[in-house]
This record gives sequence, C-alpha cells and structure tokens, in this order.
Amino acid sequence: MPTPPITELTTRAREIFRLVVEGYLDTGTPVGSKALAGAGGVNLSPASIRSVLADLESLGLLAAPHTSAGRLPTEAGLRLFVDGIMQMAEPSIEERQAIERGLSAPGPIEAALEATSSLLSNLTSSAGLVMVPRREPRLSHLQLVPLAPGRALAVVVGDDGAVENRVVDLPDDLTQGSLEQASNFISAHLKGRTFGEATRLMQAEITSGKAELDAASRELVERGIAVWSEDALERPVLIVRGQANLLDESTLSDLERVRSLLDDLENKQSVAELLESAREARSTRIFIGSENRLFALSGSSVIASPYRDRDGKVVGVVGVIGPTRLNYARVVPMVDFTARSLGKLIG
Repeated sequence: MPTPPITELTTRAREIFRLVVEGYLDTGTPVGSKALAGAGGVNLSPASIRSVLADLESLGLLAAPHTSAGRLPTEAGLRLFVDGIMQMAEPSIEERQAIERGLSAPGPIEAALEATSSLLSNLTSSAGLVMVPRREPRLSHLQLVPLAPGRALAVVVGDDGAVENRVVDLPDDLTQGSLEQASNFISAHLKGRTFGEATRLMQAEITSGKAELDAASRELVERGIAVWSEDALERPVLIVRGQANLLDESTLSDLERVRSLLDDLENKQSVAELLESAREARSTRIFIGSENRLFALSGSSVIASPYRDRDGKVVGVVGVIGPTRLNYARVVPMVDFTARSLGKLIG
C-alpha cells in the first residue's frame, strides 16, 4: 500500500503519530496508549488513542510487535516522519566547536578525513563514514622485483614519496632481461604522470609498434596495466570509524542484525558505491532500512552528505550509519555541518 502523504492525516492522527515516532527514537521501545495519554501526551482517553493507533497501523505507518501492546514506526512511517514532520535541531555551539577543532588540527588532509569520521562517530554514537576524494597520485618510479616463478612485486613510488606494492603475474618464460626492460620502460612513462595518463601513453606506443620491447616484456607491461587499472577502479577510498558504537546495550537482543551490519561494513567497496549515490545530491540524503539494498538485511539507516571544494565541485561524501532509530533531527544537521566544514578545509 502506498504511504499516504502527511496532509491526509488528521491533526489528531498526526500528533499521535509524531509522539509515537519521537518516543521510539528516544527509547528504542514501542510506545503504548497509556504513555501517550500520560503527562505531556495527548488529551484523549487510552481507548480513543488505541483507535487512532489502529488506523495508523492499517496505513502501514506503525507496527505492533508481538511482545508488546505498544506501537513503533515502520520504515515507511520513519520516511514520512523524516520528510514531513521532523523539526531539525541545529548542532549546539559545543558540537560545532568540536567539529571545527577536530578538522583544524595540523597535518595532511588524510588525517583530517580520519578525524572527521571519528568525530561523527563520537558525536552521533554511530559509525562514521567518509569517502575520500578520488585523487590519483603522480608517480615517480617503478621497480619489478621477482618473488617466485610466475610472480613479481611491483614497487611503485609516488612523487610525494608514498610507496605501494602490487603483485603482478609473470609469463612463465620471462627472463631477467625482459623484467628489467619492462621496468625501465614503465618507469620512463610513469614519471610525473598518473596511472591513467601513463597507461594511455604506453598502450598507444605498444599498439603503434613504437615501443622497443621484446614480446615477453610487452606482455608484462600489458598485464601490469590491467592490474593497475583494475586496482585504481575497484579500490574503495573509504574511512570507517566507530563500529564499536553499533554494539550498545540496545543491540544485545538483536545480535544477528548487528552481525549482518558489521559484515556489510567490511565490504567497503559496496559501502563506497552507496555513498557514491549521494555525491550528486544537493543536500544530505537519508537512506532508511531497506531503501538501500546493501543494508536491507541489517535494518540500518545511512545519513550522507556530499562535501564540495571552493569551486562547488563535489569531492567526497561524509556520513554516519546506525540503527533505523537514529535521532534524525539531530544527526542530519550535524552531518550537513560537518560536510560544509570539511569543504572549507579542502578549499
């Protein structure tokens, strides 16, 4: 059944629905008619409240667990609440200062990104996520070192001094001379270029016959190009911090869900793909439960916001993941503020 728009709910139903959702998000437990009729609640009898709760349940907005007489919001109900009722609570001065202080610490941008992920985790009691800008390093040197028959270690040095090691399969009949020839050829074309730039140049020379390589060396270069290209495309650039926050007392009765969530977080490539879908959003995106395929089984929510450089270009995504009963009104503005602060830092 399609979820009704919030305008189709009566004032009474809307108020009761709001109280149920806010009560559930605050306590993590179903909310009953007696609690709703109590102090600060609805000025109706428990019987009248139960009637409205039943109507909201029939609309697919609330559900009644077998173990409780209370109600809790469904994923459709949470979506309706987030889109139509929720009142945002801007980060406090202390929270804003903590975020800005954490991002202003001296050091490389990678350290700031790690700090961002940890900050969000600590402030929201969830797991913090930061997708790092896709930045291809420019390279300085490559050396192929034999490991064993049929395998070599490619030691790649960036112009910033960073070193990466990648294993490359070798032709069985490769000679030491061919290995050295391939190393020299690749190094000559890598210097000062990204992998993508160097790859295009090497492929063009090999295709045109300009490359002075024997057959074995040429095959090694082509194998290396395939390995590096695949690695650059599939290597997730994702920082996750605070997974331990997902294991609080409220999760002890639902360990299977948490285990599923932690397994999902291990698959960083899939998480990066989910965050990638938030790159083109104009503002913070909220994925609730089964709205995203990756976390459908664990019943988790993701709040993600793109961060931009000084020119307004999206360079990455920052966010949090936690149970569907996240405090959306507090966390959404906090993620948004963090994204804007990170954008100012990137420049």
